[in-house]
Amino acid sequence: MHQYIIAGIDTEIGKTVISAIVTEALQADYWKPVQSGDLHHTDTDKIKALVTNTQSKFHPEGYRLKTPMSPHASADIDGVTIEAEKLTLPQTSNNLVVELAGGLMVPLTKDLLMVHMLKQWNLPVILVSKYYLGSINHTLLSVEVLKAHNIPIKGIIFNGEINPTSKEAILAYSKLPVIGEIPWIEEEMSKEKVKELAQLLTF
Repeated sequence: MHQYIIAGIDTEIGKTVISAIVTEALQADYWKPVQSGDLHHTDTDKIKALVTNTQSKFHPEGYRLKTPMSPHASADIDGVTIEAEKLTLPQTSNNLVVELAGGLMVPLTKDLLMVHMLKQWNLPVILVSKYYLGSINHTLLSVEVLKAHNIPIKGIIFNGEINPTSKEAILAYSKLPVIGEIPWIEEEMSKEKVKELAQLLTF
């Protein structure tokens, strides 16, 4: 069984699109533990609209917060306290994709970080990287955080236009395998494109 956490090195790197591609590739279930903002069109809604297989199930979010901010801030505005005990993995015998809300060190409360939840879930991480100024640093820092917490890393998916020198440095220092390289997509993402891109992944 393939069950993975999708984590990004930063915001706005296409983590939800990559989650859709992985979900389609594995015909997996999908779960977003915390949704902050966009409750009228959540990441779960977006994944549903991009996945074509009939095996995937979409599990309800653990927390649905109104404001598009860091979960701890959004929860504070809503008068909600996020509790680790309530963020248990959905029960399924299928493959599973878990998409994080934000990065590894995003706070859920004043003393609970997203990385602490990864330890609780005990699933390997697929790290989504994208080439931009600083992405080598962000990628390698994310790898070091996961290693420091003894969280297994399945590999890296590079999203967007390829930068060979950055890719070489990231792989040389991280020693991680590449699960896939998703090219830069100019047009709006579609079901057909997600299905096509799913063929590029190797697990």
